[in-house]
Amino acid sequence: MIDLRSDTLTRPDEAMRQAIASAEVGDDVYGEDPTTNLLQEKIAAYFGKEASLFVPSGTMSNQLCLKVLTSPGDEIIADADAHIFYYETAAPAIISNVQIKTISSQFGFPDLNQIENAIRPNIYYFPKTSVICLENTHNRHGGTIAPIEYIQKLSDLANSYNIKLHLDGARIWNAIVETGIGGATYAKYFDTISVCLSKGLGAPIGSLIVSTAEYIEKARHWRKILGGGMRQVGILAAAGIYAFENNLKLLKADHENARLFASLISANEQINVDLSRIQTNIVRFELPSSVNPFDFIDKCKKNGLLLSHFDAQIIRAVFYLEITSEQARTAADIIQYVLQSP
Repeated sequence: MIDLRSDTLTRPDEAMRQAIASAEVGDDVYGEDPTTNLLQEKIAAYFGKEASLFVPSGTMSNQLCLKVLTSPGDEIIADADAHIFYYETAAPAIISNVQIKTISSQFGFPDLNQIENAIRPNIYYFPKTSVICLENTHNRHGGTIAPIEYIQKLSDLANSYNIKLHLDGARIWNAIVETGIGGATYAKYFDTISVCLSKGLGAPIGSLIVSTAEYIEKARHWRKILGGGMRQVGILAAAGIYAFENNLKLLKADHENARLFASLISANEQINVDLSRIQTNIVRFELPSSVNPFDFIDKCKKNGLLLSHFDAQIIRAVFYLEITSEQARTAADIIQYVLQSP
């Protein structure tokens, strides 16, 4: 079975399992897990920030960042398809007591004029705009990369209004590998960053917050409140270190396989795929209205291919560590076969 539903489906290989088994551990709630401390030091240094904090999930890392950057009753600005708005179960309203002002965009990066127009005036009956959130790469827009020039201008805009910037960088690794722009270059424009280990990097679990030492200490407090304080978590941190040191460079192959797959299926006149969006490891393609997307997915599954329904007639395929170029070709062949079958 070729499973292209998500890059969260990566599994530890034997070398990663050995790193897990041999990890030196301690109690991380006491700050005494040496492997977790090492992971946090490595990631903070890579992004040129003072400190980082290991947490169980990307959702928790995003929400902890919002918690330390906002006050109850504030408003944050985000793209209308941002993960922080779309997939995190209204957590900003529950945990931070803030609301989200969404702005629609074509590639996941709202027009700067629209962002500026969305910033609330300093009037008592308006909420305070305290944070602008950017997602890079952008999941629902198909793995698109925010141009560094856009980020620079967004930072200038935010600074001019004394607004904080948060980066949902769950897949920032993909942007780094594809553009050649270093982590510290991306990170210098943001007050807080969330990065994920369990997608393309292939670790079994975990994300990190990267920020100033002050914000990280506040986040540690709220991590405990939310039940994210863990004990001998070095066994997971060891997987993260292995993934960071060995798998980051392998992401380029995922991007190449995504482009290969997209180019093959685009030859079918029944499929609409915007090749300009195939910038990293995610491929979105649209079926004609005559094809039931759920029937299509079911038929693909029966022929050895797992895909995910995205929205309306749109299907998503995601490429990751365990998917080869041969499997990308086979996946395209299965789709062609299913669409030709009665």
